[in-house]
Amino acid sequence: MDELMKSRKTQGMRVLLLTMGLVQALSAIAGVSAQSMTSLQASSPAPSPATSPATSPAPSPLSSPAPQQAGRGTLFIVGGGAQPAALVSDFVARAGGPGKAHIVVFAQASANGERSGQAKAEDFRKLGATSVSLWITREQADMDSVARLLDRATGVWFGGGDQNRLTAVLRGTKVERAIRARFAAGAVVGGTSAGAAVLSTPMITGDELGARRDSTEAWTRVARGSVATDTGFGYITDAIIDQHFLRRKRHNRLLSLVLGEGPQLGAGIDEGTALIVEPSGLWRVAGASSVLVVDARNAQRTGTTSPVLGAAGARLHVLPAGATFDPKTGEARVP
Repeated sequence: MDELMKSRKTQGMRVLLLTMGLVQALSAIAGVSAQSMTSLQASSPAPSPATSPATSPAPSPLSSPAPQQAGRGTLFIVGGGAQPAALVSDFVARAGGPGKAHIVVFAQASANGERSGQAKAEDFRKLGATSVSLWITREQADMDSVARLLDRATGVWFGGGDQNRLTAVLRGTKVERAIRARFAAGAVVGGTSAGAAVLSTPMITGDELGARRDSTEAWTRVARGSVATDTGFGYITDAIIDQHFLRRKRHNRLLSLVLGEGPQLGAGIDEGTALIVEPSGLWRVAGASSVLVVDARNAQRTGTTSPVLGAAGARLHVLPAGATFDPKTGEARVP
C-alpha cells in the first residue's frame, strides 16, 4: 500500500510540473495573473506523464488583445517555401498588429518543430506581436487548462512538414476546438505547406494511390481514386487546398480530385504565395507567385464508371497577387 501511494504521489507531481510549464508558456497569450494560473493548475485534469518537449519561452504579457470581428475570422493559407516579409507582416496586422496581436504557433507537422516553431514565434515577436510556440503531445492538447489559455489568442499559425503529424496531435482535441472558437470570434488562422493542407476537408495526405501508378515519378496521370485524402481541420469544406503547386507541378493531383471525388472546386497555391479567405468568404491572393483555381462545379464530367476522367465546361483561373475569386459566384478578377 505504501509503494502504491508513493507511485501515485510521484505521478501527480509529474502532472503538476507539466501543467505549470504549459500554463507559464502560454500566460503571455492569455494574459492570466499568477493567482489565476494557480487556480487553473489545481483544476486541470490529470493526463498521462508527459513525453513531449517543453514549450518555447514566452515574452511578457500584453494588457489586452486586439478587438475581433464577431462571426468568422480570416484564413491565411500559404503554399510553402520562403515567405515574403510582406506576407508575415500582413498576418500580424490581421491578428491585431504590433502591440495587440497574440499569436500561437503549432509546429507539430515537423520533426524539427520545436526549433522551427520557436523561430516562427520569434519572427512574429520582431514585428511587435506577442507569440509563443506550443510544442505539445496529443495528451497535452486535450487538457482543459491548455485549451482555456487560448481564449484570447488573436492569431494561430500551423507550420510546415507532414500534415498527418499535425492532425495526429490536434484533431478532435480540446485545443483544436479552442482554436476554432477563436476563429469564430474573429481571429486569423493560417499555415504554410502542411499547415495549409490541414485547413481543408478533405485534406490531401501526400500519398498517391492505385496499382497503375508510375513508381518512378509521382502524379503522372489524372485518375479517379489516385489521391489519398483524410479529414483535416475543416475550415474549408467546399474546396480542396493544394500547396507548393506550380513549383512541384501538382496539377494532375488537384485535377484528379476536382474532376473525380470532389469537391469540384480546387485551389493550388504556389510557394511564397497566400490565399487569404476574408470573413465575407472572398478569396484574395497575395505574395510572390500565383494561385491556380479549378472550378468544375458547373462542368459536365465523365461518369463514375468511366476509365478516364474528363470534363467539359470546367473553368481555370491563374490568379497573381491582387487578384480575387468569389466562390459564391465563381467570378474571378485580376489586377
